[in-house]
Amino acid sequence: MHDPRIDDLADLLVGYSCDLQRGEKILIEAIDTPSELVRSLIRRVDRAGGVPFVWQRSNQIIRDLLLVASEAQMRLLGEVDAALMREMDAYVGIRGNPNVSEWSDVPTDKMTLYQRHAWVPVHRDIRVPHTKWVVLRWPNPSMAQLANTSTEDFEDFYFRVCTLDYAKMSRAMEPLVELMNGTDRVRLVASGTDLSFSIRDIPAIPCDGRNNIPDGEVFTAPIRDSVEGVIQYNTPSIYHGITYEDVRFRFERGRIVEASASDTRSLEQVLDSDEGARYIGEFAIGFNPHVTEPMKDILFDEKIAGSIHLTPGSCYEEASNGNESQIHWDLVLRMTPDLGGGEIYFDEQLVRKDGIFVHPDLEALNPENLIG
Repeated sequence: MHDPRIDDLADLLVGYSCDLQRGEKILIEAIDTPSELVRSLIRRVDRAGGVPFVWQRSNQIIRDLLLVASEAQMRLLGEVDAALMREMDAYVGIRGNPNVSEWSDVPTDKMTLYQRHAWVPVHRDIRVPHTKWVVLRWPNPSMAQLANTSTEDFEDFYFRVCTLDYAKMSRAMEPLVELMNGTDRVRLVASGTDLSFSIRDIPAIPCDGRNNIPDGEVFTAPIRDSVEGVIQYNTPSIYHGITYEDVRFRFERGRIVEASASDTRSLEQVLDSDEGARYIGEFAIGFNPHVTEPMKDILFDEKIAGSIHLTPGSCYEEASNGNESQIHWDLVLRMTPDLGGGEIYFDEQLVRKDGIFVHPDLEALNPENLIG
């Protein structure tokens, strides 16, 4: 039996997130995703008068290709994919993954070839700045296991969080955007963390369901050389199939000068990808009221209510601090009381404490107000 929630999600992705107009071309990239959502998206695109294109891919097959990849092969792959992406007005990326560690045994040099010649030219250089795009996961038993729930409960959670009233959230985040745009110094204080940096004159960007589903953050970037101090992340993160826990960075003049984690050797390899990998490209505050626990999936974890993420690697064009890198790794720090709490200060004014906004202009972003 067809699940009507799939059609509701397709309506949101095509009509709201991509705001697809008649005659616009849209690429649907479905990785390890059942055809039901893809078919619903095609029908919804057709009703909007758009022109659908589809890539259907498998992480297992991509892994096999990466294991035998040559530089010439990856360069050609990137050139072919880039040629199609340049023609697109919009993009929907649906990323299911039966095994989040599928790429864990791909050698670093092969991953570097993929990042340099396929991912960066196609997605960072074309898709992100030049299309209306949205990316999301597709629920499966693997994700339910990571979230420590049954498959049915996770699917209910998934559709609830993905079809939140994002227009209401968008209105509620406007004062935070304004406040961040007027802020110079940010200070983060939490267990194992005392970090400061400047965001002066770098725009704050609201994320309200246009580019990510689920959504719920405002991001900017630190001035590249302004980051000083220590941050101790408390949320597990999977990067290229490897799970990292207890990631800790110490910064001097914006650069990561000390790093440790549950797998410090692999962490150092990531940070040595290029010079920009040791600098921060994004700072964001998360506040999706339905996302309260980590599930080792960054599209969810970076939106956790009461969290921030501070990202080694490339910045986004719309909030640029000039940092360039082939990596962009969102790492999450939760500041809720069960994890020791934490504070965010803007120009020495307390803005959020223990995951709850205390600034009077920002109270609409607290969970009870976004859900109620």
